[in-house]
Amino acid sequence: MKKYAQNTKGSLVCKAVDLLRNSEHAVVFTGAGISTPSGIPDFRSQETGLWYRFDPMQTASLSIFYKHPERFYAWLKPLAKKIWQAEPNDTHTALAKLEKMGVVKAIITQNIDRLHQKAGSKHVIELHGGMEKLICLKCGKYYDTDSFIEDLFKNNALPTCEKCQYILKPDIVLFEELLPEKAWIQADSLCCKSDLLIVIGSSLEVMPASGLPLIAIEHRAKLIINNLSATPMDRYADLLLPFPSEEIIPKIERGLIEPLTKEL
Repeated sequence: MKKYAQNTKGSLVCKAVDLLRNSEHAVVFTGAGISTPSGIPDFRSQETGLWYRFDPMQTASLSIFYKHPERFYAWLKPLAKKIWQAEPNDTHTALAKLEKMGVVKAIITQNIDRLHQKAGSKHVIELHGGMEKLICLKCGKYYDTDSFIEDLFKNNALPTCEKCQYILKPDIVLFEELLPEKAWIQADSLCCKSDLLIVIGSSLEVMPASGLPLIAIEHRAKLIINNLSATPMDRYADLLLPFPSEEIIPKIERGLIEPLTKEL
């Protein structure tokens, strides 16, 4: 497949716009890289990535949550604070506009920050859950995270179930946990139906989520990858966009409603 790697940024934007215009069921798949401009760290970048600085099995696994919840929350607290303070960036906003225009049918995300929803996107599949809810693993009761945030941030008080007195777990997927079945079935179905999948800000290294682009192309979808570093799926892509998403995605969105020049 042609990647157009030697073309100018403007010509690549034009090609992305053409692919979207010729698409009837475009789906977007996003990873942590889309939210770094909003101040939320990703997981695998050298020096700044969370897993570069922390061993996930010792901080963000289900075993650690059960055995040492204070260690888990000590790791989560700085990240949660960044998430609560974060605002959608230009990529989130552009994708919400594309969905409103009917160009993008849905967003599948690995992120737990809910910035897509905050930007206005309506059809968002959260493969790894979201931070807005807490769950008691004993009785199954859900709580709004907002009710516990002040105590967690200011007093270091761990959230507990009012019924069981168990420490509550954020409704996110930890290491050693399976993806939510409903979210996975929806994501798989969307990729099977898609005729264009746009990957943004994902290294495509974490299974099973990283297998979704392969599902899409096996069903004859075109593939666009917008990531600063190489991914294992680059060789299958119809178009590679190795630029910051907050620069390139808004240009693509504008290109669908405005005339484009090849030197954008």
